[in-house]
Amino acid sequence: MSDQNQVSRWLNFARNDLIIARHAYEAIHPKQVFIACYHCQQAAEKALKAFLIFKEQPFPFTHDLDWLCRICADCIDKFEDVANDCTDLTPYATQARYPGTEEITEPETEAALRKAERILALCESLIELD
Repeated sequence: MSDQNQVSRWLNFARNDLIIARHAYEAIHPKQVFIACYHCQQAAEKALKAFLIFKEQPFPFTHDLDWLCRICADCIDKFEDVANDCTDLTPYATQARYPGTEEITEPETEAALRKAERILALCESLIELD
């Protein structure tokens, strides 16, 4: 049986990253698109890792959401539904944190928020905590 406390903690961190992403985009002016996208990636990463902990599956220490999603899909094929979202969010692990990278637009940030929400919602729907 998985360590439900660990699963809960990872999910809470994922939710908090999503809260910060929304706040950075919606409540701060000018909109903090880089920070928002970074936290979207982090929310998705932590949600996927929470699912893997729930399934007692080892996972690599990586920010590569594609890789994590493939491991999750090996457990449950529903993760194929968010595979493209994972691909789109993965670059924000680094792109959004360092200067000299490509600009991120507001529409891209809005899409990143929706994608992170979908990934988190899927993980939450598949994790059964007491």
